[in-house]
Amino acid sequence: MSETNRAKGHLAAFITILIWGTTFISTKVLLKDFTPIEILFIRFIIGYIALWCVRPKLMPLKSRKQEGTFLLAGLCGICLYYLLENISLTMTQASNVGVIISTAPFFTAILTRLVSREKEPLGIPFFLGFVAAMAGISLISFSDGSASLNPTGDFLALLAAFIWACYSVLTKKISGFGYSTIETTRRVFFYGIMFMVPVMLFSGFTPDLKALISPISLGNMLFLGLGASALCFVTWNAAVRILGAVRTSVYIYLVPVITVTASVIVLKEQITIKSCIGMLLTLAGLWISEQKWGGK
Repeated sequence: MSETNRAKGHLAAFITILIWGTTFISTKVLLKDFTPIEILFIRFIIGYIALWCVRPKLMPLKSRKQEGTFLLAGLCGICLYYLLENISLTMTQASNVGVIISTAPFFTAILTRLVSREKEPLGIPFFLGFVAAMAGISLISFSDGSASLNPTGDFLALLAAFIWACYSVLTKKISGFGYSTIETTRRVFFYGIMFMVPVMLFSGFTPDLKALISPISLGNMLFLGLGASALCFVTWNAAVRILGAVRTSVYIYLVPVITVTASVIVLKEQITIKSCIGMLLTLAGLWISEQKWGGK
């Protein structure tokens, strides 16, 4: 792999995480007028339409097996991951969820070794980086000293992390099909939206249209739909195609760092010494995790 392509992969992963790390602000605003499933469905509908506008071309499929892979990716990465994460947030502390979700790179590494034909190398740097990053993320999440366990909520968050790892492995497999990243992302969105429909029917899906067209709600929903969904899933999938599922997944460590930074800049929240140390540890963990690929 050329240095140029590698740089493009890292840039795509960083842009994705930079946006995903700030989505909590928009989601927090929208939760005043919409339920989690309403936000989820509307943002991905917007993203799906946007991807059609960018590339209005049907994607022919070569086999049912490929279609099944897209279906599973939509189920895991678009529907189950977000539903499990949202449900866990109603049952346990957000700080718990933030730490547990950050274990996704570890699950991605294990799954890749078990099921992928293209074995991505795992060495001591990956595991040292994982330990450093998790220590840092824990300091960030529990900087106020509050920590409590909720077995059910914490388990659902852990399951969400595993589901995201499944999505990452499926995305790597899809990247080998030879289709455009925009087209494959759009197909994954389609199946994810289809799997949301039954949930909507049983959860009382009745979004407030008047609230939706208000400037604040519409702006935040467009940010989630166009930025966090359409753009970010394309850039994330592109990064996985270039760098691999494991190497891309370690960028998830940066989400708490970006979230804290955004909180300080946008919401004027105070940052603690523990958070600062945690951010440095997390960045160190990301750097260490990348070292096993250095020079090749």
